[in-house]
Amino acid sequence: MMRRLGRAWRSSAWRLAALLAAALAVGLWLRAVPACLLAATAFALGHGVLRLARFARLLAGRRRMPAADGNGIWDEVQNATRQRQRTAVAGKRRMVRLLRAFRDAAAALPDAVVALDRELRIEWFNAATANLLGLKYPQDLGAHLPNLVRAPRFTEWLRREGEEPLLDLPSPLDEERRLNLLLIRYADDRSLLVVRDVSQLMRLEQVRRDFVANVSHELRTPLTVVHGYLDMIEPEQVPEYEPILHELRNQSRRMTQIVEDLLTLSRLEARNDLPQERISMRPLLEALRREAEALSQGQHTLVVELDDRHDLLGSTKELHSAFSNLVTNAVRYTPAGGRIMLRWQHDADGGARLSVTDTGQGIPAQHLPRLTERFYRVSTSRSRETGGTGLGLSIVKHVLQLHQARLEIRSEPGVGSTFACVFGGERLLEPLALAEAP
Repeated sequence: MMRRLGRAWRSSAWRLAALLAAALAVGLWLRAVPACLLAATAFALGHGVLRLARFARLLAGRRRMPAADGNGIWDEVQNATRQRQRTAVAGKRRMVRLLRAFRDAAAALPDAVVALDRELRIEWFNAATANLLGLKYPQDLGAHLPNLVRAPRFTEWLRREGEEPLLDLPSPLDEERRLNLLLIRYADDRSLLVVRDVSQLMRLEQVRRDFVANVSHELRTPLTVVHGYLDMIEPEQVPEYEPILHELRNQSRRMTQIVEDLLTLSRLEARNDLPQERISMRPLLEALRREAEALSQGQHTLVVELDDRHDLLGSTKELHSAFSNLVTNAVRYTPAGGRIMLRWQHDADGGARLSVTDTGQGIPAQHLPRLTERFYRVSTSRSRETGGTGLGLSIVKHVLQLHQARLEIRSEPGVGSTFACVFGGERLLEPLALAEAP
């Protein structure tokens, strides 16, 4: 390209030089050199202006630029522009094909996809959106989405910019249809709303919960009978079976505890809320300390710190059970001579947290994301030795979810672990002495 431009420039320069030389010769012959040179220069400038005007018209036109058949500088500029124009058109066609392919792929998705601008106005949506959210094409293009999907939870979720997926929302068209919503932010403050129909999954989950609850309930009676008969047999009467009886009693108690935990978990999963009452944190921490001391039997150093004066709004029974579970785990999995700290403290985001810190063996990082799964154990043998059921942290997670709280876990092998229940500021209450003061 540069080589052709160089040749075209030299060719044009030689043409101009030849024109001026001819004008000079004519001027010398007519004895009017300045007038001839001026006329030649004016002709060259006029020709250049005409070529520039023609080139400008070609650029402004909507038709493709034709090829030039000359070898001057303007011809080469026109041909170079024509080549760039052809390259741009080819690139534009490729982009259009890609956009159409992406649009067709998004339109074929079984999940609803809605493209929103920064004001949450609808820019585009696929066909599945009509079945899940009831949007109509093209009437709803440009409309404000919260005005079309009138659900308080949905509006509040959008107001919070969809920080976390909205896991269970009834469809505006059919309350029996349950939706899972995800808001994805992308360039220039735009967002993509992805809506999935999870009705079948919800039904299967309900079947699973019902099955677990029914089986656990049916197991209670036979286990109670077995446990009762085992307690009636005195090991002193049959000393040769004493180890067997001891093991049978332990396993019977463990099985009973598993059934009770399964029933507790099923009951929590079936609820959407819990009783709301004032929980005084100082007496609760003292009760947890006494429980830990009874279980520890003086083998651990127990420390309780109350760094936040606020009380908590929630269910006393369920939260006490969840906190007790964390304290019990800390005692069980911390070797004798270790230290356990129970602390109620202010959180940086305006809430508060109850943390249980131990100096136990710690947990490898790869196990941390799965600790709240049912029956998940870092070490099966150690869990069985301490009498764990593998359901405690799952119960804790569900209790906290019902209080709009979360469980944070930090652990380092050989150093210890910290399990923290983090509550938002809306759950904190002023102590009664301050709340009732005039």
